[in-house]
Amino acid sequence: ITLEEIPGPRDIVLYETLPNSLPRVGGIITSVIQTPLSHVNLRAIQNKVPNAFIRDPLVIDSIANLLNQYIYFKVEQDKYIIREATLAEVNDWFEEIRPTTIQNPPLNLNYTTILPLEEIDFEMSDGFGAKCANVATMSTFGFPEGTIPNGHGIPFYFYQEFMQFNNFYEVIEQMISNPEFRADRTIRDERLKAFRKDIKKASMPSWMMDELTAMHGSYPENTSIRCRSSSNNEDLEGFNGAGLYDSKTQHPAEGHISKSIKQVYASLWNLRAYEEREFYRIDHATAAMGVLCHPNYSEEKANGVGVSIDPLYNTSNTFYLNTQVGEDLITNPDANSIPEEIIVDKDVNRELTYTVLQTSNLVPVGATVLDEEYLEQLRDYLSIIHQEFERLYDAYNEEYFAMDIEYKITKENQLIIKQARPWVNYGLLSNTKTILKNKLALKVFPNPANQQIRIQCKDCPIKRIRITNIMGQVFFEKKITATNELDLELSIQHLPSGVYILSGFTENDSFYQIGKFVKK
Repeated sequence: ITLEEIPGPRDIVLYETLPNSLPRVGGIITSVIQTPLSHVNLRAIQNKVPNAFIRDPLVIDSIANLLNQYIYFKVEQDKYIIREATLAEVNDWFEEIRPTTIQNPPLNLNYTTILPLEEIDFEMSDGFGAKCANVATMSTFGFPEGTIPNGHGIPFYFYQEFMQFNNFYEVIEQMISNPEFRADRTIRDERLKAFRKDIKKASMPSWMMDELTAMHGSYPENTSIRCRSSSNNEDLEGFNGAGLYDSKTQHPAEGHISKSIKQVYASLWNLRAYEEREFYRIDHATAAMGVLCHPNYSEEKANGVGVSIDPLYNTSNTFYLNTQVGEDLITNPDANSIPEEIIVDKDVNRELTYTVLQTSNLVPVGATVLDEEYLEQLRDYLSIIHQEFERLYDAYNEEYFAMDIEYKITKENQLIIKQARPWVNYGLLSNTKTILKNKLALKVFPNPANQQIRIQCKDCPIKRIRITNIMGQVFFEKKITATNELDLELSIQHLPSGVYILSGFTENDSFYQIGKFVKK
């Protein structure tokens, strides 16, 4: 599968590169190495689906010959099993891992008017969506003027009234109860597309049009307005929902802003979003779309994603920043552009320290997309965002709690924080901490490191270790003659700065486990 394709919950996918976001799938094979705390691996753990790194899987007949078949796929610590399966086996497994009862997302219809963000607080996410409420909440954190977008929230009430006004709930009930719709994904996709078209061309009640007109008129003339999805099925603790829905920009020449609002409403009925709700047994009638509106940013100089931990390389006491030049999205970059990766030391009481893990290919050699002024701002802002939302989510001392932010550098050189949500795996790891600790038998520390690293492995059969860079170039290899307990110190002074992969192999030369570490 390519990164542009959307897999379904029954698909076992083969990826040549790791996706930035992953919908629910039936199983995962990647031909590139994952770490135990990689996004793909944690998604697999939380969703209880098998996941394996298999180098060049399509040259292995037992895999290649099973393409487009029903599959039994099981992954253990040092091996995998794959064979053809029956449809009955597939159906039994699928039903076993789904929730057993109907799920109802937060839906408070008591908020009946459009509100400026300054009048929306964290507790109102059940009426406006977490995306909208979290942006509004960040405006109270004391950041410099303009750091957080200033705009409005359109509540779920508007969506519900619009749908009822057009009798769309009756249409939904007829559509999703149709046996052909439920059985055939192609038919399901076609009918959802037709339904989205109906939503986009439908009328709104006059009172709703009046409120939208008043909201739009409160912005300076000729302002383009960004209308962003803020549903009750995204940005939640335990359910990220990233990429499920669409946001639209209303340009001055496009007429009434209801056009963009209806486009956002329609995106609630994308195939991918529908299937994600269906898997979780969410009552589709309770799914609702709020909208976050604020002035659009154009000609931005950079955009990126930051996390208040390092979820990719598992370095200690760092923030992870992934930045792209211009408007090329981090989540779906151009094939010829490489984003910048930096980890920044968390300590706001010390002089700024950071490590560049990967440079962008769109800036001069030796330069960075983010200069030190922006890195220091992001460090300080991420620290506050983490602390404040840790309090709001009552997540003190939660090992895996983190906040995921999206940021921009505008054409006026201002840093903007446009979104904040719990990191994709928070709320879903409470039952997997033991699993993760068991899987992390091979430990590499300190991380990041400068002079030396220490490698430990208890109760594991490693007989050989190897250190390579991310391109596969070997820098160190050593046979281990000890028993099942490994405790080894290695000098890494000779290694250039960058990301390195430690691989462990068993006595029969089978791959066992890996770890990543960063050389400062």
